[in-house]
Amino acid sequence: MTTTRGLRIALQLQPQHAEYARIRETVARAEELGVDVLFTWDHFFPLDGDPAGRHFECWTMLAAWAEATSRMELGPLVSCTGYRNPDLLADMARTVDHVSGGRVILGLGSGWYDRDFTEYGYELTTPAERLDDLTRALPRIEARLAALNPPPVRRMPVLIGGGGERRTLRLVARHADIWHSFGDPDTLRQKADVLRRHCAAVGRDPAEIEISGSVGGGPSPAGEPDDLGPKLRDLGVTLFTLGVDGPDYDLTLLRRWLAWRDAQ
Repeated sequence: MTTTRGLRIALQLQPQHAEYARIRETVARAEELGVDVLFTWDHFFPLDGDPAGRHFECWTMLAAWAEATSRMELGPLVSCTGYRNPDLLADMARTVDHVSGGRVILGLGSGWYDRDFTEYGYELTTPAERLDDLTRALPRIEARLAALNPPPVRRMPVLIGGGGERRTLRLVARHADIWHSFGDPDTLRQKADVLRRHCAAVGRDPAEIEISGSVGGGPSPAGEPDDLGPKLRDLGVTLFTLGVDGPDYDLTLLRRWLAWRDAQ
């Protein structure tokens, strides 16, 4: 996928095991360092380490980040459509968009962590059924965003994460402005080819969809910028997304990615 977009660095700040004061300090430091996009995740419990460890909710924290920052785009990577009524989720995103002055990226997904569903009282359905819910939610979210008064500050970019070739990438082709991908360059090449076919089927130019690639942290493949960066860039990735975990939030690798971005 060819693109004329500039390269951007995103940080997914994972809100587990940390005091909120440390999270707030890391948010400020990320903006000072020049991060382009700040993400969190939409879970209710830590994904690793102490299962009873500290943790904070996605959207209330995003509202606080919207007030505490002035330049970075921000959003969930990704918000599960099974946790909130889709119309309510659209309204929440619109509200945070206004708090931020028009900087929200609306990341959406179907959810996967069983504990989030069971302990918060949501029905634990199958992965296919959760994709059904996401498929139904996307038009509702789009319609609610169009009906709200006031509307979002800008046309809010929608991000969809995942690589399911039959269904998820078809949703990306129909609805997304950004596709968040996982896996190594060979996997990304295969998935991007599938996405191009889905775009052709719905009459959409795949160049309209920005590609976000995971470059370290959590379940994503880690790699030094000079090794992984050019490979992903040549495959069309322009948003390089790095995860960082609490409680200490070591930003050493983030600094290397920012320096690599600036050298291009």
